[in-house]
Amino acid sequence: MRSRVYRFLLALTPAAPLAAQGQVSAITNVTVIPMDGERTLANQTVIVRGQRIAELGPSDRLKAPSGARVIDGRGKFLMPGLAEMHGHIPPGQGATDANITKVLAYYALNGVTFVRGMLGDPKHLPYRDQANRGEILSPTIITTGPSLNGQSLPTVEAAIKAVTDQKAAGYDLMKIHPGITRPVYDSMAATARKLGIRFAGHVPLAVGISDALAQGQWTIDHVDGYIEGLAPAGAESQFFAFNLVGQADLSKLPALVAATKRAGAWIVPTQSLFESMLGGKSVDELAAMPEMKYWPAATVNQWKQAASNTRQQLGVTPETSKKYIELRRTVMQALYKGGVPFLLGSDAPQWWNVPGFSVLREMEAMAKAGFTPYQILESGSRNVAKYVNQESEFGTVTAGKRADLVLLNANPLTNVSNWAERAGVMVRGKYYDAAEIERRLGELNK
Repeated sequence: MRSRVYRFLLALTPAAPLAAQGQVSAITNVTVIPMDGERTLANQTVIVRGQRIAELGPSDRLKAPSGARVIDGRGKFLMPGLAEMHGHIPPGQGATDANITKVLAYYALNGVTFVRGMLGDPKHLPYRDQANRGEILSPTIITTGPSLNGQSLPTVEAAIKAVTDQKAAGYDLMKIHPGITRPVYDSMAATARKLGIRFAGHVPLAVGISDALAQGQWTIDHVDGYIEGLAPAGAESQFFAFNLVGQADLSKLPALVAATKRAGAWIVPTQSLFESMLGGKSVDELAAMPEMKYWPAATVNQWKQAASNTRQQLGVTPETSKKYIELRRTVMQALYKGGVPFLLGSDAPQWWNVPGFSVLREMEAMAKAGFTPYQILESGSRNVAKYVNQESEFGTVTAGKRADLVLLNANPLTNVSNWAERAGVMVRGKYYDAAEIERRLGELNK
């Protein structure tokens, strides 16, 4: 179940045209949320030239250049675009040009201006390069190579070859999936360190959280391995340790938090995935969420069946669901309070997560887990720039940085649900107002 193959059944449209590189825009009289701290800057003008923020300052002193496109920000809030740090670009047989361009457009039009692709394919590499030059409507992309799992890495020799091949191919990092044995994992990690490529993702059951941290796994996605690490040694885990809640010993948690901090690992919680699959909403309620109209009905029906089957197989009840979700929240808060950095990620388009749209669901799930709006927004902006060592490029609203911006009608620092109130999105200096976003989403959905 944990290594389910992703399927993409899409009706799609061609790629967006090349963005105008010399365009000048001025967003005036706007409240800027710079994300360099928990603060706002009122009555600002932000001038964008090409793909970069050129200037920003008080609107009574900084005027729009002659000939610039003027965007009235009065009563609105401007902040950096957010990231999907556990996203997927269609791989394998689904990696058609139409499929890929549709998914990338969904991310961008929803204000997701950075994506870490976590199930790579050779075809993703040229799309990454086009996106990162601003040639297509897309977030900035970093991508793993194809899945490293128990089938693709059956031996130490296979692990060494896979790491060597993925490094040579030019992937940014590697994706760990379940099923890898500990000797194979350790050889993979040693080869990765030698060649200078990072690895991230799941924690294979045979490896365990302690060894994954000791070997330098870059991110622990889904908070994977922690509940198993709180359970007695050798306890059998089912669906991310749902069955182990009653065996979790929270006295072990401080040591795991300290080990995570010491290892320099990051957490990508994808909490919304678990709240959808195992939470209180019925499958019909999930299927009725507004964003589901943008995803193929056949796939939504598959998600309904998968959720129903999973709940039945695990014997999910309202009580067991509540205990599991609360335990995950406890682990997340302990990690955060222990100084472990978080990255925003929902696992789109896995079950119930439509690309771009699902970032809002993830932020709302993190809010329910006790994170403040600023902490949540930071995990999708400033933290992401730190994670990839590109703080000079993006993550805050600062002169010289990439013009990946979102204009909101309400303040997300008071409620992250205000992220849904988008007046416009700017991707590498190209601005899409709400009307154009709606039009393009409608065209993509035909």
